[in-house]
Amino acid sequence: MGVVVIDGTTVRDFVNDDAHFTKSLDDQFTALDTNNDGVLSRAELRTAFDSMRLIESHFGIDVATSPEELKKLYDSIFDKFDCDGSGAVDKNEFRSEMKKIMLAVADGLGSFPIQMVLEDDDNSLLQKAADLEASKTAAT
Repeated sequence: MGVVVIDGTTVRDFVNDDAHFTKSLDDQFTALDTNNDGVLSRAELRTAFDSMRLIESHFGIDVATSPEELKKLYDSIFDKFDCDGSGAVDKNEFRSEMKKIMLAVADGLGSFPIQMVLEDDDNSLLQKAADLEASKTAAT
């Protein structure tokens, strides 16, 4: 785990840096595409959300959610990612939805820096945003 100082500008600058952001999303997509077929299935996307524990915790405290509620929620998230309704999420759909999510995160963080504890995860987009900002600061 590591502590970063981050704000909405940090995240927005990362999203707007096409080269870094696209590479980060492509790396994440490849890691999620466990059967290497070039698209994400419902199961692969669900595994990603399960591993992030976004649904089953509330401020770090585990909460009980029924399997039916989880299935409905995961299906609605998948449907949002699957823009063309093909039953699979391709790389462009993934990039598009993740960009929207990260810009929403940036808006939510606002302009006041906060300290955030991030788990060690090579695919953490927030960590990559903080690292990009740090590299720019170190270069000046």
